[in-house]
Amino acid sequence: MDNKKIRWGIIGCGNVTEIKSGPAYQLTEGFETIAVMRRHLEKAKDYAQRHHVKKFYDDADALINDKDVDAVYIATPPDSHKFYALKVANAGKPCCIEKPITPNYQDSLDIVNAFNSSKTPLFTSYYRRSLPRFLKIKNWLDNKEIGEIRHINWLFCKPKNHLDVSKSYNWRTDPNIATGGYFDDLASHGLDLFAYLLGNFKDAHGICKNQQNLYGAYDTVTACWVHKNNITGSGSWNFGAQKRIDQVTIIGSNGEISFSVFTENPILLNNGNKNEELFIENPKHIQLFHIKGLRDELVLNKYKHPSTGTTATHTSWVMDKILGKL
Repeated sequence: MDNKKIRWGIIGCGNVTEIKSGPAYQLTEGFETIAVMRRHLEKAKDYAQRHHVKKFYDDADALINDKDVDAVYIATPPDSHKFYALKVANAGKPCCIEKPITPNYQDSLDIVNAFNSSKTPLFTSYYRRSLPRFLKIKNWLDNKEIGEIRHINWLFCKPKNHLDVSKSYNWRTDPNIATGGYFDDLASHGLDLFAYLLGNFKDAHGICKNQQNLYGAYDTVTACWVHKNNITGSGSWNFGAQKRIDQVTIIGSNGEISFSVFTENPILLNNGNKNEELFIENPKHIQLFHIKGLRDELVLNKYKHPSTGTTATHTSWVMDKILGKL
């Protein structure tokens, strides 16, 4: 790996790599995607041809040990992240892992320890820490636009989908992969963001139920928590509601901030003296700023990336606390 370009290999070429992440690695100056891997060789070949990638494999070891691959992006379902990540750590190559980093805290910790032992950089794709809309919210908070922060609340609901009703297999609701079902996949985004905006969590508790009995994982979770700076929080996630709701409110001593985690609704600031409403559009390839941050740290040495294996492991700890695993 020279100091001008890093050549990436991607393990797992599913939906997330088609638009959200894959093209952003190729569009970022200083990065090149040189190889991809899927378990089915023809699918790997198809992805490589469509995205103009030189090499394709159906063997992860071959990609990881390819001398032309400098760094590895793991974009498989979470239950296989540890398996691949330990191989990358052993190869001593920088790595970025899709979120959640693993389905549980202990496996996340094992990955972080392996990369620490090999003195190799490790990142996780909690890309909201790098999106301009959320950086603006952080700026408001840091400038005390709503005074001292007291509480944060998140209400997220969505209706059941056709996969749920048909009871077709879906790894996102397989309790062996995602104990909390859609909570594992979706709530992790918000909880990780809250740790970034408000500071790390000190404690968390949850109530988890399966109200619909459409799959084995939980379909509703309610939680309360406290951050290390004594800011309190609460959240409710229900995946059998009549309509989609995504509403976060941060309450301060002098006002409040409202926003959505997943939708591009305007972010709202109300502090008594002013009402501010801002629409900040996300990039087409939503991981673009996250990936440019990887470049700025790994190639340019002028940035400390906000989404690391350590920060993601803290999110895994909070998730396990809420799900009653710890």
